[in-house]
Amino acid sequence: MTNKLFVGNLTEDITKEDLLDNFGDLGTCLSVKIIKDKKSSSSKSFAFVEMATKAEALEVIKKCKGVELDGQKLVVNLARPQKNEKKGKPSNG
Repeated sequence: MTNKLFVGNLTEDITKEDLLDNFGDLGTCLSVKIIKDKKSSSSKSFAFVEMATKAEALEVIKKCKGVELDGQKLVVNLARPQKNEKKGKPSNG
């Protein structure tokens, strides 16, 4: 998961293809997932981009510092692992 990036502050008009093209220019982009609202299907203004290696992901973060896409200043960081359980909550097992 260390080669996965969180990309925030996207416009609603950004497409998967836009992100594949832009991040593909910076390295080997394996996948893009734009997060959408379940009810309205509109973009939540962020996505997850998977690069081929952790080194490429770190390089992309450096290259994207201060970069704008469609007039929005991008926020690009390593994605954090999804937490399925709350800390300290005992399991029923």
